[in-house]
Amino acid sequence: MRLLKVATCNLNQWAMDFDCNLKNIKESISKAKEAGAVIRLGPELEITGYGCEDHFLELDTITHAWECLKEILLGEWTDGIFCSIGMPVIKGSARYNCQVLCLNRKIVMIRPKMWLANNENYRELRWFTTWKQKDQLEDFQLPSDISEALSQKSVPFGYGFVRFLDTAVAVETCEELFTAMTPHAELQLNGVEVFMNASGSHHQLRKLDLRVQEFIGATNTIGGVYMYSNQQGCDGGRLYYDGCSCVVVNGNMVAQGSQFSLKDSEVVVAQVDLDAIASFRGSISSFQEQASSSRPKVPSVAVPVSLCQPFNLKMSLSGPLKVHSGLRELLVKYHLPEEEIAFGPSCWLWDYLRRSGASGFLLPLSGGADSSSVAAIVGCMCQLVVKEIAKGDEQVKADAIRIGKYADGQFPIDSKEFAKRIFYTVFMGSENSSEATRQRAKVLAEEIGSWHLDVCIDGVISALLSLFQTLTGKRPLYKVDGGSNIENLGLQNIQARIRMVLAFMLASLMPWVHNKEGFYLVLGSANVDEALRGYLTKYDCSSADINPIGGISKQDLRGFLRWAAVNLGYPSLAEIEAAPPTAELEPIRANYSQLDEVDMGMTYEELSVYGRLRKIFHCGPVSMFKNLCYKWGGRLTPSEVAEKVKHFFKYYSINRHKMTTLTPAYHAESYSPEDNRFDLRQFLYNARWPYQFRKIDQLVSELDADGVAIKKELGGDGMGVVAAGSSDPKAGL
Repeated sequence: MRLLKVATCNLNQWAMDFDCNLKNIKESISKAKEAGAVIRLGPELEITGYGCEDHFLELDTITHAWECLKEILLGEWTDGIFCSIGMPVIKGSARYNCQVLCLNRKIVMIRPKMWLANNENYRELRWFTTWKQKDQLEDFQLPSDISEALSQKSVPFGYGFVRFLDTAVAVETCEELFTAMTPHAELQLNGVEVFMNASGSHHQLRKLDLRVQEFIGATNTIGGVYMYSNQQGCDGGRLYYDGCSCVVVNGNMVAQGSQFSLKDSEVVVAQVDLDAIASFRGSISSFQEQASSSRPKVPSVAVPVSLCQPFNLKMSLSGPLKVHSGLRELLVKYHLPEEEIAFGPSCWLWDYLRRSGASGFLLPLSGGADSSSVAAIVGCMCQLVVKEIAKGDEQVKADAIRIGKYADGQFPIDSKEFAKRIFYTVFMGSENSSEATRQRAKVLAEEIGSWHLDVCIDGVISALLSLFQTLTGKRPLYKVDGGSNIENLGLQNIQARIRMVLAFMLASLMPWVHNKEGFYLVLGSANVDEALRGYLTKYDCSSADINPIGGISKQDLRGFLRWAAVNLGYPSLAEIEAAPPTAELEPIRANYSQLDEVDMGMTYEELSVYGRLRKIFHCGPVSMFKNLCYKWGGRLTPSEVAEKVKHFFKYYSINRHKMTTLTPAYHAESYSPEDNRFDLRQFLYNARWPYQFRKIDQLVSELDADGVAIKKELGGDGMGVVAAGSSDPKAGL
């Protein structure tokens, strides 16, 4: 037997905070060594943090990364342990995303990334260059101060692997695993047994199982040890990196870290027998033939060191994981989407809170589904903090003491008490607000423990309307009272914007009122569907400091509310979820009550369909019409489908400008319209779409006015992959 103990890790890195990142790296190496591991893998670009973005273009960033690496190598950190450490490196005039492989205070080789992530949330080609030389390793001259300190002038640089006396180890960085020509395939043919994948992969609902299947697939048919490391936490932007570092052996998950956590570092260790890989490969005739044929020869670096130990009963082996879930036994731990919504944004909020210097959060709580979801997520965050402190996490405890202003040795032991210190909620009612929503907000605040305020804004509204009347001689009326659409919309916007102004005023001054230092962060609560449709007032309560649900659909939020009512201990959420969504910006009459879906002219379910077709399947108006004819042809005529498509694109384009000021939101959905980096499109459209809508009209005239007969001769539901995928929450992952 060749027994090998390996360690991978989740690290909560913070872009450009080199002290924080270096501390976490050192801590993870120490934990790995204490566990007896001889290989340690860290996340992609762990020294700088993955999310430095244009800071990668600064030479200071590269210099500081080398300084941190030097500090690691001059200490005892790499003694007896082979470490893969991620950082940017400049070779010649090009900048590369690299894994620096180190052992015994020396650099063994530097492996640059060959395929860069450059879509949706990722822009690696903006900062880095792909490494294109595959046939040989080049000589890399170390920076002079590093060379002096390490007594090492140069190191091998490029695509290759490391040959130890008893095994071979190689790097495969993040995106490379997901390409058509994965490096691990030819590396396996060259005898590599251990693969190290350093990643900077963000959370998205329902995404983890697809990622894990790639790790399993990499070794399922040809064998090997596949190690995966990831960042975990908010490193300064909209993304939450969701950890789940793991080790897979011959297609079996043998060790798995947490997906969501408040910890700064978590080390995952596995003990494996490499003879199991050799035996597995030896039984595959086709693999043996390919490995002995004229395969591409991958260059390597020889290291005269043994990593493995012989058979020893004192060293137990890691076996396939088994997680019980209901009536099934799973090999991997997955969270329900409702749990992902609870824990992902909660951890993201905690990182943002503790790193921003703020003293807490303030949330305009309307008693509706969206703001109540945000309140529940903050409540969940408070519960996680108290639980982590109870487990002995000193860093979480220190942060909670500082933020909550505890003294005399006290610290949070009750989530509701902690919430009272760091969380304000405020119901800003008007004459259009119902008693039902006021009570729902009050009860939920009590269940969570927030400091709750109830204020009527009618006086401020009246003052503004009087000022307007003085200036213009006119006073607008609601539509139900005989006013025009323009008047009706203007009156709604006044209420919405007053609430935004009041929210920021309270966030800055309430700590002073209670003799506290600092400020509170205002939380937004617009969901991804409302942003897509533009069903929000520019600079209203959707305008905040951050928004934990801005990337989550209404349908998923309603599922979360039902789950949270039971699992978070906030039973009032069940009543909130059951209530029809309403903005409560218009007067309530016996024969009229404002409803969101009526206002929008479409359901939230339809919005999700439009969103997936537009973003994930890249459908313009005409393509969307064609696919929806297949999807809805059994119940709608082509002309009815056309009207729905036109209605969506009209209001999508009219309101696209609102995305330019959208509050930074937690990214969780494939069809997010957020235009900072994820959905790059213009914000001034010809909202009539004359050419495209004319094409749709031509198609309608050519089709049977009574409907489209969907044929099912080829099997399935007759609507095709795109139309069917428009209702699939996993589409686009």
